[in-house]
This record gives sequence, structure tokens and C-alpha cells, in this order.
Amino acid sequence: MTVTQNIQYDEDTHQLFCSGEWNLASLAQLKLFLSQITWPTAGDVIIDGGSVTTMDTAGAWLLNTWIHHLKKQEINVTVQHFPDRFTLINLVEKCLQQEIKLSTTVPAKFVVRVGKLAVSQLKEFYAYLSFIGLLSVEALRLVTQPTRLRWSSFASVIYTTGYSAIPIIALLSFMIGVVITYQMGLQLKSYGANIFIVNLLGLAILREFGPLITAIIVAGRSGSAFTAQLGMMRLNQEVDALDTMGVTPSELLLLPRIVGLVIALPLLTIWADVLGIFGGMVMSNSMLGISWYDFLHRFPSVIPLRALIIGLGKAPVFALIIASVGCFQGMKVRGGASSVGANTTRSVVLSIFFIIVADAIFSIIFSGLKL
Repeated sequence: MTVTQNIQYDEDTHQLFCSGEWNLASLAQLKLFLSQITWPTAGDVIIDGGSVTTMDTAGAWLLNTWIHHLKKQEINVTVQHFPDRFTLINLVEKCLQQEIKLSTTVPAKFVVRVGKLAVSQLKEFYAYLSFIGLLSVEALRLVTQPTRLRWSSFASVIYTTGYSAIPIIALLSFMIGVVITYQMGLQLKSYGANIFIVNLLGLAILREFGPLITAIIVAGRSGSAFTAQLGMMRLNQEVDALDTMGVTPSELLLLPRIVGLVIALPLLTIWADVLGIFGGMVMSNSMLGISWYDFLHRFPSVIPLRALIIGLGKAPVFALIIASVGCFQGMKVRGGASSVGANTTRSVVLSIFFIIVADAIFSIIFSGLKL
């Protein structure tokens, strides 16, 4: 026989006798007593509540929780002699059953997760729009006060995001031109239409692959650097120090990165176009037998100037996306180094996502305008 102040358990008859007060004040003690009981592994358990004097929601919840726990172990539980006024037990039991049913329903859990994710994404997008608005106001202020512009910061950003990226852009663009020519050239060669590789390669590189591949490379290279740099400055409280000095972070840290990348990315796109076309020329000469002269002679006659202009027109938009997302995620860093890593990864993923979405929107618009 296990005997406590509010609980008596007879191990021979498997009867639990409840007495006294089952309320919030005695909840911790009751939980301890119930956990110390040696319950049977099978059979029946009788819970007798004839001696219970008071019971609130906490006591009813505890009792129903243990009843559910015993039933999960395939033990039959019988509740008897509780006064009629303790209808709270039945109400709590119904609530627990609904909660258990909801928690075990996969579609319901999925809908909840999707809803929470959607709300959090909307809040973050609203914060991003507020960030863009703040930068726009700061940009207008600096336009009216050109003496406060940090020309050295602009030059530094152009050098690190533009000039330093020339080798990797050249290599990858050249390889993209080679791959595109090889894949499309195999199909054209089977029909004896080798010369049309010039048309396909020129349009593909100038309109799509040149600006798109360049933007993706810059997003992974420079966008992540923006987030990491600003994130470490946030952790080291350097941004707060700028505020105390009367220099806004937008003036010294954010706008130079955005404007510098807007200048650098179109130049890198031109460089990528040149190297991509050159890679296609090399592959066309070696695989399709198209001479350098034939390629260069046909290229300006079949590729309109608007293809180059359309591709270059996308570059500043892509640059704004990369720089603004990178700076926004950098300024959101809180806590420690793990936050820097998480926000840097998020910056790259979001930048590439928005770049592809923007490119799809451009394609729809240009298709509607028949360009």
C-alpha cells in the first residue's frame, strides 16, 4: 500500500484512492506522488475520488493526463465515486482528446507550419521594404548634400566587387559559352545547320546567360561579403559607434555598397558577354568547323543591338537586389557568430531567388512588348 497525503494506492487491488485538495497549490506534490507509484504492466486500475474535497482545472488536467498515460500502456482505467459537481474532469478530458487528435493530424500540423512561415515571411518582407524606404530617404538627403558623399568608399566597393571579380567571371563565362555551344551544336550539326549556332549563342549569352550568371556569381561572392562585414560590425558595436559620432550607417556603410555594385555589375556583365561569346567561338571553330572570320562576320548581322541593351538593362536591377538584400541581412545580425553565418546563407539564397524571379518578370514584359 502506497500512502501519501492526498493519494493511497493499493498494489494488490490496483486501486488509487484520491482525497483532499486537487488544485494548483498541490499540483507539484501530486505529480511527484503519482510518478512514484509502481503501476501494473497490464490489467485494470480503479481510481476512486470519493474523498476529494476540492478540484480545479489543474487537478483535473493532472488526473486526465495520467489516465491517458495508463491507457496508452493498454491498462483499463475505471473512474468512480467522484462527486457530480466535479464535471470539470469531463470537460478537461474532452479538451485533451481534441488536442491529441489535432496534434496527431499531419495535415493540420502542416497547415500550421505553413501559416507560421507565411506570416514570418510577410513580416520580414515588410521590414525589407521599410529598409529600402530608409535608404531612399538617405539617398535623397545625400544628393542635396554632395559634400557628404564618401567617394573613397565608392571606389573601394567598385574595386572589390568589380575589378577583383574579373578573373572568376572570365573563367565561368568562357566555360558557359563552351557548354552552350557544345550542347546546341550537337543538335544543329545533325541537321547541317552549323552556322545557326551564332544566332543561338549570341541571343542566349547577351540576353540571358551573361547578366544572369554574372549576377549569381556576384551574389555568392559580394552579397555574402556585404552581409558578413556588416554583421561583424553589428556584433562589435561599430555601427552603434558611428551613430554616436553623428555618421549614419546608411551614409558610410550601406549606400556606397549599393551604388558601387550598381556601377560594377553592368561592367562585369559586358565582360561576361565578351568571354561567353569568345568561348562559343572557340568551340564553334573546333567542333563545328566555323572559322573566326565567318563567326565574326555573321554575328553583327543576326544579333540585334537590343539584345545587348536588354541584357545590360537587367544588370542594375540585379545589382540593387544583391546589394540591398546583403545589407539588409547584415544589419539584422543579432547574438553571436552563428547569426552571421545564418544571415549570410540567407542573403545568398534570397538574392539568387529574387534575381531569378526578376529575370522571369523581365522575360514576360519583353515578350509582351515583342522585344
